[in-house]
Amino acid sequence: MGVCSVSTVVKSIDDYRAIVGDERVDEIYRLAEPFRGARVLHINGTAFGGGVAELLATLVPLMQNLGLNAEWQVMRGTDEFFTVTKAMHNSLQGATIQWTPEKYDIWLQYNQMNADLFDQDFDFVIVHDPQPAGILQFLSQRNGGQCRGKWIWRCHLDLTEAQPEVWAFLHRYVEIYHAAIFTLEDFVPEDLNGPEIFIVPPAIDPLSPKNIDLLPGTVSEILARYRIDTQRPILSQISRFDQWKDPLGVIDGYRLVKKEMPEVQLIMVASMAHDDPEGWACFERTLRRAGEDFDIHFLTNLNGVGNIEVNAFQRASTVVVQKSLREGFGLAVAEALWKGKPVVAGGVGGIPLQIQYGRNGYLVITLAEFANRVLHLLHHPKTAERMGKAGKEYIRQNFLITRHLRDYLKIFNQLSDSACGGK
Repeated sequence: MGVCSVSTVVKSIDDYRAIVGDERVDEIYRLAEPFRGARVLHINGTAFGGGVAELLATLVPLMQNLGLNAEWQVMRGTDEFFTVTKAMHNSLQGATIQWTPEKYDIWLQYNQMNADLFDQDFDFVIVHDPQPAGILQFLSQRNGGQCRGKWIWRCHLDLTEAQPEVWAFLHRYVEIYHAAIFTLEDFVPEDLNGPEIFIVPPAIDPLSPKNIDLLPGTVSEILARYRIDTQRPILSQISRFDQWKDPLGVIDGYRLVKKEMPEVQLIMVASMAHDDPEGWACFERTLRRAGEDFDIHFLTNLNGVGNIEVNAFQRASTVVVQKSLREGFGLAVAEALWKGKPVVAGGVGGIPLQIQYGRNGYLVITLAEFANRVLHLLHHPKTAERMGKAGKEYIRQNFLITRHLRDYLKIFNQLSDSACGGK
């Protein structure tokens, strides 16, 4: 395929035995055996920034380690395309956006272009989210209605409040897929009848640089580098600067907390993805809301923050927050819980899958609830510690990459018995 191939680091499934146990790893080997040599392609919009890229950075090399001939490709596009797909992303999550024929044409043009570049056959093709969702339609038209292998649309978004006209447009392109994967049953549109539906929540890699154990000295050194005081309480949110992550609300909530606990600090960490042109505008609005409060630290990949630094910031946090207004899943929640931190988060989308209220964190809706729950944890460190321990075990049991890999292999097994080439 003539699009951009993404290289990944080598990973071994056996390295996860100490974390999840022999039984789970052995099951994965059994499920993978029928697919040794099978050609598997993942296609998405970006190789860096956001949860999908993080998932694929581990999922693809683990598939390769199991003997699957797995690849990861990023579709070609320019700023005009990613501006349109960001608007589509927002519309599908509930924003009302004025759509013009020109916007639809741009999406169609780039999907057609990427389909024209598609020059290989695969046994399974997993197309992630709306950006490349039209490739199958154009490829089918070119090939007389036939496409080899099984095509799967993996939707990471919460579609429950999707703008009707935008979903109606996208529907015709995803209806022809053999299967579609969603994070929650509630996210599946009622009128999506063509694909076989699977429910697979995302997961984190406990052995990635963002999640591996760090020595306390390493954590302290990293925080000192960014002038963050480890002797004072720390709140953190690790998210793109995006309206749905509510960064302005995070600052407002932090200020309510600070009225009662003036020593508290806030870290806001994000990676600026190339397919997210709205991120800069949101970042600037958030900076203006923060004003000259030097206890609010804005950190991004542009000032040297990578996965190890994010790891350190989460481990140093007293409470991790995720004040999302819409959320497909929220990998940052699972990452924080894995590090033994209690999480206060918006009770939306896939977040309630991860947080057991009062056991490993709190789900909140209003700003007052947000501040009250954060203050409760800051005032009760033993409760916070207990919740953190419960959270780590909950993630180990339910939301590690080994479970995610197993789910994909089970889907491949189910799809492999049905006929190729359309519904």
